[in-house]
This record gives sequence, C-alpha cells and structure tokens, in this order.
Amino acid sequence: MDAINAFYSPKIVSIESGPGSKEMPATMTGIDAIRKKNEWWLENHEVHSADADGPFVGEDKFAVRWDYDITVKANGQRVRMEEMALYTVENGKIVKEQFFYNMG
Repeated sequence: MDAINAFYSPKIVSIESGPGSKEMPATMTGIDAIRKKNEWWLENHEVHSADADGPFVGEDKFAVRWDYDITVKANGQRVRMEEMALYTVENGKIVKEQFFYNMG
C-alpha cells in the first residue's frame, strides 16, 4: 500500500498558494487528481535534496516545513524552495492539504 492510499481520504482537497496552471490547477480534488499532481511534479522537477522539519501537531491539523533543492526541468533553473504544508485530518485520513511556499 502506498502512502497516498494509507494516509489520504479519497475526497482529499489540495490547495496551492499560487495561481496554478492547466497542468497543475491551484485546487485539486480527489485521490486520483492528487496522484496525477504528484506524478506531474516529479516528472517536471529534478530533486537534489528534500528535508522535512516537523510535524507540528494541532487538534485536527499538522504542519510540515519542507526545504527542497530542485531543478525545474523546463528551464534548467536550480532553485531552493521552502514550503509549509498544512494538513487537516478527519477520521484518521488527510482530507485537506494546503501549501505555502517561497522559491528563490
């Protein structure tokens, strides 16, 4: 069983802080959409490193701070990306994920 099946609700909602694009809309709903989103991200970025800090746990939410070193394959630009991921949990499954990031 993969992590998406283990931890995500079939009705997961994923929200990016940016405007999104045709390939990756800012808001996506459903576990199949999340799988495609993850596949798209990995196909379009070379990940040199990924570090996590947390989780920081609340009553029905938790946050993880991510620090990525990536190369955007479309333009070859290597960037450091800092991201805060906020997850909402119901009945033991993640029902919402929201991302806030700084690329520089």
